[in-house]
Amino acid sequence: MSSLAWAQAGGASDTTAGLLSFVPFLLIFVVFYFLLILPQQRRAKKQKELLGALKKGDKIITSAGIWGTITNLDKETVTVQIADNTKVRIQRDYVGKLRDTEGDS
Repeated sequence: MSSLAWAQAGGASDTTAGLLSFVPFLLIFVVFYFLLILPQQRRAKKQKELLGALKKGDKIITSAGIWGTITNLDKETVTVQIADNTKVRIQRDYVGKLRDTEGDS
């Protein structure tokens, strides 16, 4: 009779130990989520909002580092004036950020 009780108790602790072995993996996932995934989602959302709010006359910097002013907007492209007589058409996704108007030339 006592061997039956030991067998039942041993089975329950094995299940608990098995479940506890997943705790480190769960903690690693939570850390990755808060340190890598969530900040990347926030950056992507912010960039999408920036691209949606572009308008003529905005001073921008492309992801390649080219400074210019938007002269025309299409659905997928942006025409950027980078010098007096030089305009470049780029894909809208390559607009990196808006420039500050203070201190820029």
